[in-house]
Formats: sequence, C-alpha cells, structure tokens
Amino acid sequence: MEYFIRRLIISIPVVFIVSIVVFGMIFLSGDPAVLMLPPEASDEQVADFRAAHGFDDPFLVQYERFIRSALKGEFGKSIRYNQPAINLVLERLPATLQLSSISILFAVVMAVPLGIIAAVKRNSWVDYTASFLSVIGQSMPNYWLGFLLVYLVAVYLKLLPTSGGPGLRYVILPAVTIAFNLMAIISRMTRSSMLQVLNEDYIRAARAKGLSYWRAVLKHGVRNALLPVITIIGLQFGYILGGAVVIETIYAWPGLGLLTIQAIYNRDYPLVQASVMFLTLSFVGINLLVDVSYQLLDPRIRFARQR
Repeated sequence: MEYFIRRLIISIPVVFIVSIVVFGMIFLSGDPAVLMLPPEASDEQVADFRAAHGFDDPFLVQYERFIRSALKGEFGKSIRYNQPAINLVLERLPATLQLSSISILFAVVMAVPLGIIAAVKRNSWVDYTASFLSVIGQSMPNYWLGFLLVYLVAVYLKLLPTSGGPGLRYVILPAVTIAFNLMAIISRMTRSSMLQVLNEDYIRAARAKGLSYWRAVLKHGVRNALLPVITIIGLQFGYILGGAVVIETIYAWPGLGLLTIQAIYNRDYPLVQASVMFLTLSFVGINLLVDVSYQLLDPRIRFARQR
C-alpha cells in the first residue's frame, strides 16, 4: 500500500504538467474566441463570446477555473455538439477499449509463443524468422500498413470492410494494424527475457531433478521470463489508448481517437481538452497499475522493499 501511495504521488506532477499544456494550447493559435466563432462573426459577437466563456479573465484565473471543473469531471460543453464534453468522451470510450483489447490480445497470443520458441531454438531458422519479422514490425509505420491493408484486403480482395462499425468483421483490420507493431515489441522482449532465464541455475536444477527440458522451460522459465513482458504489455496498452488516433482515423473507427481528431479540426477546444486529459489520466493510471502488479508478481521486489 505504501508503494502504491508513493507511485500515486509521483504521478501527480505529470498530470499537473499535462493539464497546463492542455489548457494553454488553446491560446497558442491566437484568441480562442476568434478561432471558435465563424469568420463572419462581428466584433460584438466575439466580445460577447469571450465574456461568456471567461476568455477575458487573466490566464491564471482561467486555469484555476479549468482545474476546479476538471477535478469535478467537467470540461464544459462541446461547441459543435452542444453536449457535455466528458459525456461524448465516455460514449466513444467503449469502441477504443474494444479495439485496444483485441489488438493486445492478438499480439500477445501470436508474439509470446513466437518469442519463447525463438529463444529455445536460438540461432535456428525459427529464431531468424522471428527476428526478421520483429525488425519489419518495428520499422514499418502503422499508418502505412493501415493504408496497405485497406487497399489489399478491403479494396482489392474485398474480404473485409474498409471502415469501422459494429461487429467483429469491422475490427479485424484496425486491430491487426495496431497489433503488428506490438507483436514485434513483445516477441523481442519475450525472446530476450527467455534467453536470460534459460541460463539461470534453477533451470539446471529442475533438469537435474528429472524434468524434461520443455517441462522445465514451461513450468519454471516462462513464469519468470514473462514478468518484464507483462510490464511492456501494460505500457503498450497505455500507448494504444493515445496512439490509436491515426488508425481510428484511417478506418473511421468510432472511438476516442477519431473524436479527438474531429474536435481538433472543428476547433472544439472543450472537447479536445476533455479527450486529451482523459487519455493522459488513463495512461498514468495504467502505468501505475503495471508498477503495482509487477511488484505483486515478483516476490524478489517485495522482499527487497521490505528490507
């Protein structure tokens, strides 16, 4: 519990800095009232809009008002939709969580076994193939892969739809696009961790007790090798929540990323602020859970902290 509280306190400055950036970005392009209103708006309309939304107050006063509202979960009304911005964010959140969860699941199911086999069969054709695929996956931009899959699978072969919607068929292409890069990262981490574990004394001790090689690897090696992999998976899940913006835009997936892009195009600053702050809190929260879970899964860390 003490470790959790300490990590939580460390996360507060991160959220504070992001809140300053998120709030201050609406002033970087000029007068927010002029930017939000249509070009034909009169000076009187601009002045009324500025006074109604408090843009004529000092910056610190506006920021204090923003923080007070954000702590209560209020970010004002969306200018385009005339609805509370946080409600729009929560409406799109399930679609983003669905896409992120399926992408992570697909990547883990494919990458972890591949990394384990590559480590056990080190310097074999399996190892070389896994390393080659990992390099390709990490070096290929996911937006380029997205356009390529749309053309080949959806347009040319007509096997899957090109845009997002309800149903499993719509989530396959965007999930594969996101998962391809994750597979490369997770498989490389799994391989490296397994290679380190295979040289440990407890693996040799298990073999000396009569366990077969694969049973010793699966029973004693994989459990310890997956600890750093779990950390990577948790961190990548946080990155997906914020980094799926481009993929959701390519596939018109009705998630939080597409909503954020549309809000930026529409200069809907309350909605942009709500989206970015929510994504930031989600990322910080996931990192916090990963840190805590890593300590709970690894007894060596608990023992070191108790001492």
